[in-house]
Amino acid sequence: MAADTRQSGELKYGLADLLTCAAAREVQDNEIVFAGTGLPMVAIMLAQKTHAPNLKLIFEAGTLDGRPTELPTSVGDARCEVGASRSSGLHDAFSIAQRGYVDLGFLGGAEVDEYGNVNTTAIGDYLEPQLRLTGSGGNPDINSFAARTVFIMVHEKRRFTRQVSYITSPGWRVKKWPEGTPVARRELYGAAYRGGPSAVISTAGVFRFDDESGRMYLDTCHPGYTPEQIADMCQFDLDITRVGGETPLPTAEELHLIHRVLDPDAIFIPHPQ
Repeated sequence: MAADTRQSGELKYGLADLLTCAAAREVQDNEIVFAGTGLPMVAIMLAQKTHAPNLKLIFEAGTLDGRPTELPTSVGDARCEVGASRSSGLHDAFSIAQRGYVDLGFLGGAEVDEYGNVNTTAIGDYLEPQLRLTGSGGNPDINSFAARTVFIMVHEKRRFTRQVSYITSPGWRVKKWPEGTPVARRELYGAAYRGGPSAVISTAGVFRFDDESGRMYLDTCHPGYTPEQIADMCQFDLDITRVGGETPLPTAEELHLIHRVLDPDAIFIPHPQ
């Protein structure tokens, strides 16, 4: 993500800083959190150094309760093993998730609809796609097994779509196979139900989902956006009646930790210019 420098008083921050801090605030102390490579990794480590020192971090490649002193460049980096309770592999990491121990997972997506269905597989028809994407990876597993899932995405109208081209990770209302009847996630998952998408953090705002209907609503706007502008950036009818104001800005302490402690080499988070 390119540097997008903004200023609040004497503090300079970038869009990536804002997203990282917003993601970190989704973490609660003593939770077990599943991390992927990139911005989510920085966000979880930021939470660990601020308000959630007792969180247990699982890196997707298989390191359990890692406390690296330096930012790993990927979930397979040997630095993930520093301070870890166990260094294993994908089987152990996803077995823990499957048994229901993961409280929160961070994921990305190319498309999302109003019920939190996310696509990372293909744009257009699956057999003859306009664009083949990176694929599912661990998305459907983490999204299905974690009690809460937070998605971090670039905000474009084509990405916040009325209906995703392909459901890689099911949201709160999906089509039941094979008849295609829309059903609630709880009904579809049955005894395996544990939770679902709790937030989408985009480059425009933070979105959450109604407990009853499962529909997305706008929670906070990033500085520079109005609720109406963000609604116009979605193909579906976005609920903007519950907006709580602007997304809280990064603090001086958070910026210091991001740029001086966690990612001084700007591997994932560009330095504000």
